Amino acid sequence: MELFDVYPLYDITPVKGEGVFVYEADGTKYLDLYGGHAVISIGHAHPSYVKAISEQVAKLGFYSNSIKNPMQQELADKLQKASKLEDYALFLCNSGAEANENALKLASFHTGKSKIIYFEKAFHGRTSGVVAVTDNESIKAPFNKDHNVVRLAFDDTEALENELKKGDTAAVIFEVIQGVGGLGEATSEFYKKASQACEKYGAVLIADEVQSGYGRTGDFFAFQKHGIRPGIISIAKGMGNGFPIGGILIDKSIEAKSGMLGTTFGGNHLACAAGIAVLDVLMEENLMNNAKELELIFKEKAAAIPEIVQVKGRGLMLGLEFDFEVAQLRKDLLFKHKVFTGAASNKKLLRILPPLNIKKEHINLFFDALKAELKRSKETI
Repeated sequence: MELFDVYPLYDITPVKGEGVFVYEADGTKYLDLYGGHAVISIGHAHPSYVKAISEQVAKLGFYSNSIKNPMQQELADKLQKASKLEDYALFLCNSGAEANENALKLASFHTGKSKIIYFEKAFHGRTSGVVAVTDNESIKAPFNKDHNVVRLAFDDTEALENELKKGDTAAVIFEVIQGVGGLGEATSEFYKKASQACEKYGAVLIADEVQSGYGRTGDFFAFQKHGIRPGIISIAKGMGNGFPIGGILIDKSIEAKSGMLGTTFGGNHLACAAGIAVLDVLMEENLMNNAKELELIFKEKAAAIPEIVQVKGRGLMLGLEFDFEVAQLRKDLLFKHKVFTGAASNKKLLRILPPLNIKKEHINLFFDALKAELKRSKETI
């Protein structure tokens, strides 16, 4: 049987990971500054993480949500402590797309409305509901285009207010820092006015923190910088350091009813073991502070490279915008210098999403490679 060919693949086969590096079978070593789409939060094969999952699978890997699983409550308690958020409830699922699907569904249940507002350059997932609120028509099938959605310009408070005034909106969903869309972030004023308008007109504000959450920006959640309180927060990616887990945090004003949400695998014992281990390491190793410190080092080094137009993002969710398209540069960094980086819809942007336990020496390795490649490119013109 052939694999369904939907992924453009690099001819690289990692078989092992350790810290901020991955290795092929022949020992070829790559610096991982992309973390598998921002998934690797505490580093590849972190000993505490490996120990937690190994010990749990030896006892009980899975049973359904028809029984009590105290590990879910342990995860919820540690998440509350790490994020410093009060009066939210946690629903566990398996991925970012599923988290956002549940967020939209729950908002619709809560408000009795169906319309969802989203923003230009948004990416919320590929499943039926969330792909409808993703700003990429090429990945929407006809089936996905029947949802009641409205796309608005990011950071346009007047347009948002005018749409919410109609009174038929269930939710406004947004990424505080847009990932695939190119690391754009609106003003604090926009987020605050969006929050106020949602409250005024009876819509739920949904913060998609799938990529920007879990300490990646230096704050536990990216929205916390802006002084708002979303009704629902979606989480995934760095939550499990590679193990599939996602969830939504739900404000206490939204009432739970038996059967309104459900999942077979969500919140299973192995997933909880992974999630608990990630939070423990994140806090014990002070990785949020590390993200803040390395952001400053990264931006200082970037400022010395004239080809870089600007550095976008926060913490270790960063983008280097150049004065040229970066597809070839990205390939050269990967195949010549053995450094993984990421792309975005902005073809001039190189995305940097490393494990949060990266060190200054690894940042130096990247910039040495980048400067060498930029110099070589100039010499061959």
